[in-house]
Amino acid sequence: MSSARVEVWVYDLSHGMMSAMSQQFLGKQLDGLWHTSVVAFGKEYFYGGGIQKATPGSTQAGQPKEKVHVGNTEVPEWLFEQFLEGLMERFSPQNYHLLSNNCNHFSDEAAGFLTGKGAPDYVRNLPAEFASSPLGAMMTPMIDSFFKSMGGSAAPVGAQNNFGAQNNYGR
Repeated sequence: MSSARVEVWVYDLSHGMMSAMSQQFLGKQLDGLWHTSVVAFGKEYFYGGGIQKATPGSTQAGQPKEKVHVGNTEVPEWLFEQFLEGLMERFSPQNYHLLSNNCNHFSDEAAGFLTGKGAPDYVRNLPAEFASSPLGAMMTPMIDSFFKSMGGSAAPVGAQNNFGAQNNYGR
């Protein structure tokens, strides 16, 4: 069995604005508005409008700020894609939430399945860091209300769930 390299690609959707302005607005330094994906088996897997896959580096997020090597996997690609199929309901367009069910939660779980190591701590901790600021504490209920009213359809990256549509998993 051959192993495959697994990376978590980290994008800053604010393009540096979070790093430059977070101290003034939030009272704490946050270095980015993180979007992540998992790159394995020559594909980039991410959550935005459902679970999606693309040619690495070709998504709407542009080029990653960082590529974090989280390990190598012995898990075969077919088993990983079966695992992702099992996540499709939880990571559907309707279940997207900016703070509690987003691309970073997906990447953490997918990379964890492949290697036992998920997304970097600074990515996983961003929602809590934001919510613990005075502005974040004030905005969190509004963000929750917004995503409840939108039914999760406001995912920032990706337009539709293209993962399941492209795979028939041998059926």
